[in-house]
Amino acid sequence: MLSWDQSPMARMRQERAWIEIDLGALTHNVQQIKQLLAPTTALMAVVKADAYGHGAVTVAQTVLEAGATWLGVATIPEGIELREAGIEAPILVLGATNTAEQIRAIAHWRLQPTLCTPKQALIFSETMAEMGGLLPVHLKLDTGMSRLGTSWQAAPEFAQLVQRLPHLSIASIYSHLATAESLDRTVVNLQHQRFAQAIAHIRRAGIRPPRLHLANSAGALTNPDLHYDLVRVGLAIYGLYPAAHLQSVLPLRPVLQVKARVTQVKTIQAGTGVSYGHRFVAEREMRIAVVAIGYADGIPRNLSNQMTVLIQGQRVPQIGAITMDQMMLDVSQVPHLHDGDVVTILGQAGHQSISADDWAQTLNTISWEILCGFKHRLPRVAIVEAQGGYRKASSNALRTPGEADYGRVERTLKPDEQPNHKG
Repeated sequence: MLSWDQSPMARMRQERAWIEIDLGALTHNVQQIKQLLAPTTALMAVVKADAYGHGAVTVAQTVLEAGATWLGVATIPEGIELREAGIEAPILVLGATNTAEQIRAIAHWRLQPTLCTPKQALIFSETMAEMGGLLPVHLKLDTGMSRLGTSWQAAPEFAQLVQRLPHLSIASIYSHLATAESLDRTVVNLQHQRFAQAIAHIRRAGIRPPRLHLANSAGALTNPDLHYDLVRVGLAIYGLYPAAHLQSVLPLRPVLQVKARVTQVKTIQAGTGVSYGHRFVAEREMRIAVVAIGYADGIPRNLSNQMTVLIQGQRVPQIGAITMDQMMLDVSQVPHLHDGDVVTILGQAGHQSISADDWAQTLNTISWEILCGFKHRLPRVAIVEAQGGYRKASSNALRTPGEADYGRVERTLKPDEQPNHKG
């Protein structure tokens, strides 16, 4: 979660390296996505995995204020964290839960579970019979993802079983798309057809589910027919696109930036090796900078000698092996660089930008993995819009050089500053 700690130790952590979370960009992205939806279609913000590394509590509060009405998490503890923060919006647990202890926790914290199998439904019913009360549940159908869910062909029997169980109430029926970002629509169309058939059979059996949902971020961006009553949006809320061809659909703004400080600047001679294994050897005299961030913070070591960073608005190469806590840069072309100066590892500086997509392409992975890889050793610092066209840091927040030019306020939010977003 975002750190509220303003102790000297917390401020010391922020002096090394940190992640900035732009709450204005987050609000913008929610509002852009809402414009794609019909008034009757609700937005679920997926905040699992600590909101993809952005800080679940602050992200949840911000997106609810911006227009989301549901939250999605992967695990029960993720849902409990939101409830403990005072968040009252409905929370869907997207992962499977199977034990009586988990079910009691779900009921106690007013979470809403996903049911994937008839066996799971019976366990829920037995446990709820002991506790009393009625638990809203969401039925998951497998229409082609081959992950969680009852086969779409067996959907009517599954829904009829749950409908008969006295302590469970069907809150929704949903499925998940496997290839919604693909230009080839064969699989997504097949899944959509299967979902529609399953729902038609369920309705013929006399069951009227109050809510249907199918679309993830890519589904929400590509086809209004996939929207149904609710869309579950994760990546797009954080300002990234599931595929490059979707960038023209709507303008999103990346929410996360990673920054660190220069800790030493030195000159090395031609023939000098840099870092472990001397995977980089200087071919000329060069100035290098040591920066206080490494793979223990979430910078993939496989980016060694393959990444660039931004300093004073210009792109400079990283050199040598990225180490656990530090990396080295070739700053020969950066004049007047000093210890303590800020380096943008991921994000925008001036007219230059580096995105999680850039890293993902280099590493042959996906931007989701990049975002979720940043460790909690990096404190999350909330960025909020300022009035009056200037940027100001509160006295207990991290101050960065040149911030007066950005027109925003940077601060770490305190518990008593958290707005109360209910419903």
